[in-house]
Amino acid sequence: MAAGTEVTPATGAQQDTAQPRKAPSRFWAKVRYQLLNVFAGLAFLYLLVPIAVVILFSFNDPPGRFNFTWHKFSTAAWQHPFATPGIQDAVVLSLKIAFLSTIIATVLGTLMALALARYSFRGRSVTNFVIFLPMATPEIVMGSSLLTLFISISFNRGFTTILIAHIMFNISYVVVTVKARIYGFDRRMEEAAMDLYANEFTTFRKITLPLIMPGVLAAAMLAFALSIDDFVITQFNAGPDITFPLFIYGAARTGVPVQVNVIGSMIFLIAIGLMAVNILYQNYRGKRDAIAISGAVRKAQLAEAS
Repeated sequence: MAAGTEVTPATGAQQDTAQPRKAPSRFWAKVRYQLLNVFAGLAFLYLLVPIAVVILFSFNDPPGRFNFTWHKFSTAAWQHPFATPGIQDAVVLSLKIAFLSTIIATVLGTLMALALARYSFRGRSVTNFVIFLPMATPEIVMGSSLLTLFISISFNRGFTTILIAHIMFNISYVVVTVKARIYGFDRRMEEAAMDLYANEFTTFRKITLPLIMPGVLAAAMLAFALSIDDFVITQFNAGPDITFPLFIYGAARTGVPVQVNVIGSMIFLIAIGLMAVNILYQNYRGKRDAIAISGAVRKAQLAEAS
């Protein structure tokens, strides 16, 4: 018979005689709560320390090209961020590829996400598998495969091959992000627009696209970030062209100049600024829509009362 139980003579039923467990003390409850905050703070610190080091060393003034030890504070690198030969061309090339690949991948990925989320067609499951395949494939495998393809068809490597490669791996992330947004909004608003004699294009332009726009913007920012810092796939398919990550790799052999940290800090701060603007815009739009909905409800209530 299990410990902590006894049999009642009259009924033969077992009764639990174990003492009730004591609730954890208030001290240990606070400790558990604070441990979660400590772990979250350590994880946040782990993510921010490398970025903080990059920003800090962008104000360094080393005696040579080796910007690995702190020498003295200086803003000379920020005043002349393209003083190092070749860095301006590398940054411009990376920005061009990132912008073009982001635009193309976002448009194609959004249309593909709409098709996969809205319609059932032959080969839909296979298409979903093919979309996820670049995300699961190691970059070295994808880069070498694209290199083999371009060499087999005698296609000169350069700007075009880099752009094709970046669009290829960006589309997958765009499709996944936008499709999650499409599944999350109420389609009855589209049906209401169609009931009010709006055609398919007008419904998409005024209802569907504004509702999925936060997901589209998030996908575009993700695609831009993935494109501008890609190294492995770009290394295989760059040819004579040098992007900013390839420039850093080549400069690290003789010493990373301070301007590399300056450009990296600029990219980080611009990305943070764009994210903040997007969040503020979405909050403003949410409040505006809430006010509009409440006003429409009041009008409907007044109309019913009259």
